[in-house]
Amino acid sequence: MDMTERPSVLLTLGRFPKALALARALNAAGFNVLVAEPFRWHLCRVSRAVSQSFVVCSPNVSTERYLSDLANIVSEHRVNLVIPVSEESHFVCQLKRRLPDDVEVFAPQSNHYETLHHKLRFAEWAEQKKLTVPETHMLGSVRGTRLAALRDTVIKPVAGCSGIGVRVHKAGEPLPTSTGGAQLIQALVSGRLVSTLSVVRNGQLLGSVMYQGNVFAGSVAICFDQITMPESIHQWIGSLIHALEDYHGFLAFDFIIDQDNVPWAIECNPRLTSGIHFLDAAHLAKCLARGDDPAAHAKILSGRKQWFYSTLTEAYACLFKGRVKAFVHALGQLITSRDVVWSWRDPLPFLLMTPLSLGILWPAVREGISLGEASQRDIAPHWHSSEAD
Repeated sequence: MDMTERPSVLLTLGRFPKALALARALNAAGFNVLVAEPFRWHLCRVSRAVSQSFVVCSPNVSTERYLSDLANIVSEHRVNLVIPVSEESHFVCQLKRRLPDDVEVFAPQSNHYETLHHKLRFAEWAEQKKLTVPETHMLGSVRGTRLAALRDTVIKPVAGCSGIGVRVHKAGEPLPTSTGGAQLIQALVSGRLVSTLSVVRNGQLLGSVMYQGNVFAGSVAICFDQITMPESIHQWIGSLIHALEDYHGFLAFDFIIDQDNVPWAIECNPRLTSGIHFLDAAHLAKCLARGDDPAAHAKILSGRKQWFYSTLTEAYACLFKGRVKAFVHALGQLITSRDVVWSWRDPLPFLLMTPLSLGILWPAVREGISLGEASQRDIAPHWHSSEAD
């Protein structure tokens, strides 16, 4: 098929493995895949699945320039579909009003995004809908202070990501006096931590996958298992989507399943997550393609996946710190897990991953910040300043 006849899709980030998985799935389905990315070099830049990459302004430098850059790419390259990949979703939601009606943005409406992404608003909204969420208040509020005096809690930024700024607070201990931005305090629920990813088109749930982390870098899972979703969580997700009515896009949750098997949603991410690695590529592409195919659904893949280099690095870190048991565990996971980047048909992203990730690695080393912060601070609303608008 001639390239000009292929429908074009624009991914608004290319630095993460989930972006690469999305690009490969769409390319295999016949899409001409374009990537917009503030980093000049990134994981998708050398992929055979990507036709062209564009350097765009970071949304945390200038939101207006970022949206204009995206709109220009859509116009000049006759893009049919725009899909956000990570925390830049916050800004891509605003792109809809700048584009013609025949260009689809696979992302929720801004009002849905603002409700679900803001951790306090999400908890309050879900509680109103009779969905199980831990008691949550603003840090420094009367009710928040009372909650912290009675039980163990978790303190975290209201627009945080990658586990940055999350800390456990023991009941009765003095609360922090300097919040460093808007933060909430949430009742700590003990139990099993699991994550879900759902594909939703115009209010219709096309499929959900549940998975859990086996190896973590900080609080970010870098090796994970697909697990069977209990009916309680399936119903929880279905109830929320029904309450939203017309949600459109990816939808992810982190749940704690307590000793009574009750799922408590501790936060929502209205965007793509690593759960994509457990979705069959061909079925996912059909779900994302326009046409509302009534047979489209997200087929779940079983197994264990990993970010190989991250798992290897974590294993060595455990060894150097003398955590022998943790080292043996990470090494076992490394050996038995399939890497999400490697592909015989598309080997360069894996082989060149280290130099392609210098935009993340170098700031982390130079400034002594976490990889999570280095990978997100130019695109995530947590670091957004009003001066960038």
